[in-house]
Amino acid sequence: MHLSTGTAVLALALYLLAALGPLSRLLRRGPTLLRERRGFALSAALAALLLHAIALYALIFGVLGMDLGFFNMLALVGLLMAAIGFAAFLKPAFENLGVVLFPLAGVSILLAETLTHDVLLLRGGSWPLYTHILFSLIAYSLLGVAALQAVVLAVQEHRLRRGHAGGLLSSLPPLQEMEHFLFQLIAAGFVLLTLALFTGMIFVHNLFAQNLEQKTVLSLLAWLVFAVLLWGRWRFGWRGRTAIRWTLSGFVSLMLAYFGCKLVLELILGRHWGLMP
Repeated sequence: MHLSTGTAVLALALYLLAALGPLSRLLRRGPTLLRERRGFALSAALAALLLHAIALYALIFGVLGMDLGFFNMLALVGLLMAAIGFAAFLKPAFENLGVVLFPLAGVSILLAETLTHDVLLLRGGSWPLYTHILFSLIAYSLLGVAALQAVVLAVQEHRLRRGHAGGLLSSLPPLQEMEHFLFQLIAAGFVLLTLALFTGMIFVHNLFAQNLEQKTVLSLLAWLVFAVLLWGRWRFGWRGRTAIRWTLSGFVSLMLAYFGCKLVLELILGRHWGLMP
């Protein structure tokens, strides 16, 4: 096994170990070490993040430039989402996000390590372009975590409506606190998405010549969906199912904007491009 592949495998194993901590507490069963000692799971998550970053750095940064291929970008978003999950882990009420985010991050780096190709998409970029990409990546990651939070919220609300308040629901924060956290994620992601679109329009030249028109339209659509959602929350107090539907609709549009278009162009049509929204 290649050294970098071993690093990715070890990162996945540590991510899974970190996810077992909140999962054990959520189910109220499992090894005592994982169920009762949060520090152990936190340490595993931190080590996994570091290994993920090391492996991904070797994949992206080469002598000739940056490889922003499909699987590398998937792993980079996975790393950022896992970092957000780690930050949420520090607040026990929302540590359950790690049950999903950590394994997904581990799978993403393993896919990048085993399926990535030498696709050089960016060389000699300027700092404004790197700023645009950074804003885009963080916005995508925040809104991705918000979408996951919306799914959990939908399950929680559905079970409460049916009178099933026990079981796993008793381990989740109150509905109002879950919604508040959801809109914090959306607001932060929306601000960064706005900055990403603004910097993209200024610093990305020859937009239509780079096969970016579909991505741009879908990104603007996602921005509009989240703008309406935040306005509806402020003006009419939108919550519950309405907030969940708008959140998931916005994220689906954003996912299609980047990974959907990138999948078709790179892996199906064999045409390469690397910029985020």
